[in-house]
Amino acid sequence: MNRRQRIALVTGANKGIGFEVARDLARKRFHLFLGARDEKAGLAATEKLQAEAGRAVDNANVEFIKIDVADPNSIKRAAEEFSKRSDHLDVLVNNAGILLDEDKNILEVSLDTLQTTLRTNTLGALLVSQAFVPFLKKSDAPRIVNVSSGGGQLTDGGGDWAPSYCISKTALNGVTVQLAAALPTFAVNSVCPGWVRTDMGGSNAER
Repeated sequence: MNRRQRIALVTGANKGIGFEVARDLARKRFHLFLGARDEKAGLAATEKLQAEAGRAVDNANVEFIKIDVADPNSIKRAAEEFSKRSDHLDVLVNNAGILLDEDKNILEVSLDTLQTTLRTNTLGALLVSQAFVPFLKKSDAPRIVNVSSGGGQLTDGGGDWAPSYCISKTALNGVTVQLAAALPTFAVNSVCPGWVRTDMGGSNAER
């Protein structure tokens, strides 16, 4: 790997928005680590991007890394594996997320659904950031991008739609603010991609 080449890690990148972000970064000549919890799906997505890049597997600028953001041990193992392949990271995209309660209201949501959603959408992004900050500190332009949602806004957010999901994204925005304060030399942002036609967004999405 060229030491000067920009390196990015995208979580939840085997499909949907994460895959498209990964594809765009690969096209921009980043050395990309495609993160996913499902090894089979992650490897298939990696092979697809390698084929699009027109490179042999042994010389590809896309690599798979297994990471389940809901599992602290998986995050630790992913960071250890990353350290064997690269000494720095330029861009971390915390994209992995779940939506379990689309048709519920806050009075009907179970504790298990709320905890599971927060563990993935909020705590996952925080723990991944903590684990990979040492690599990001070795970049001359480190950045963390947290994929949030308009549903996480305190004003004009999701209303009574998907309360666990929206709460998790509100909290993720808080994590972003805290990370930005703790890492003043980093660019740290939350982004809202809009309502996108993915497995999560559904076929009626506007984008």
